[in-house]
Amino acid sequence: MNHDRGPNAEWRARSLRAVWHPCTQMKLHEQGQPLLPVARAEGAWLFDHEGRRVLDGLSSWWVNLFGHNHPAIRDALVEQLHTLDHVMLAGCTHAPVVELSERLGALTGLGHAFYGSDGASATEIALKMSAHHWRNRGRPGKCRFVGLAGGYHGETVGALAVTDIALFREAYAPLVRLAATVASPDARGAEPGETARDVALRAAAVLETWLDEHHADTAALIVEPLIQCAAGMAMHHPEYLRRARALCDRYEVHLVVDEIATGFGRTGTLFAHQQAGIRPDLICLSKGLTGGTLPLSAVLCTDAVYEAFYDDHVARGFLHSHSYTGNPLACRAALAVLDLFESTQALERNVQTAQRLDAAFAPLNAHARVRHARRLGMVWAWDVADAPADFSRRYHRHALEHGLLLRPIGATMYAMPPYVIDDEGIEHLARGSLAALDATLAES
Repeated sequence: MNHDRGPNAEWRARSLRAVWHPCTQMKLHEQGQPLLPVARAEGAWLFDHEGRRVLDGLSSWWVNLFGHNHPAIRDALVEQLHTLDHVMLAGCTHAPVVELSERLGALTGLGHAFYGSDGASATEIALKMSAHHWRNRGRPGKCRFVGLAGGYHGETVGALAVTDIALFREAYAPLVRLAATVASPDARGAEPGETARDVALRAAAVLETWLDEHHADTAALIVEPLIQCAAGMAMHHPEYLRRARALCDRYEVHLVVDEIATGFGRTGTLFAHQQAGIRPDLICLSKGLTGGTLPLSAVLCTDAVYEAFYDDHVARGFLHSHSYTGNPLACRAALAVLDLFESTQALERNVQTAQRLDAAFAPLNAHARVRHARRLGMVWAWDVADAPADFSRRYHRHALEHGLLLRPIGATMYAMPPYVIDDEGIEHLARGSLAALDATLAES
């Protein structure tokens, strides 16, 4: 690709002068890692200012479900914009937030949805809600948290407390009250002869030992159900969730499921924890909630958690807010997304789409440098053996050259495309993923 002239080059240059991009070493964008200027998007495809298209193999950081510029979501937003754009939710209410809360409650078996703007905000809300619940119940000592090794729950200061990613923990450690971590049930850790369930049981035993000693000051366990995405798409057996639920009940600790990335069909069921047949005490939702159109997150809880805040005294209420809490436009987009799940039978259709992608990815699965090829629902991942230290950056560049937006996590390649990817897109994704891998390894 020629990055030196034309409208794409102009937008790249203006962006580098004015925009600080997230989780990015900005200097790298001036050293052979060009930005992708996106002018418009349609379905599974992104288009630059010169008409070149790139397949969105990451669903734009896992948020896009039904494709970009979906007419049903777009029309719902336009209609809502004609009636109510925003009103503060403190002391006011409106139809979109009420209807969305009712529907999310029916889908999760939980109630009283509390809204934030993004996944990290949802984590903060859930942690504060759990600790404040125990305080209101007369047990203020239960204010610590435990998560899984390799867990990721966001990058705000509170969310970093339960995020076990060394890069973030080390950079901001002086600001963070770090939570404890226990063994991950990552199935890749299986010993010879062990199954994924065996790994889950082994990790659950570690959790049991930890809770037995620390439950008195522990408010909650937070878990990404079935897939720890930022840990390299670490997938685990649902038995871990069943054991964790039982242990949290025994030791009076809240179970918080972080479905920010795994929710809304990504793992094959609407919510990942449903595959274990459990109900959490609190659930965090975001990303796919609005189909990738507007920022919105939600935390729903059991009646028992909610009732601990129901009191005459303001100090016993849940003390959290932001100006755009429950924004009507974002809520209306989320309602349109839930409608699409029903009208398109998305979960059933995804089974067929996943089978076509499995067949297309067969050559990549068989690659000599690939280890632990795996898939859950609409998430695929491959670990690359003996990958160079800068594998992710190199692969991302080669993927763009093959018309794909893909960003490995360390030495783990993964694909999480929009549910509407068609046969052309499937072939493009599979062929380009393999070609980008070969090109990356050839230069290392």
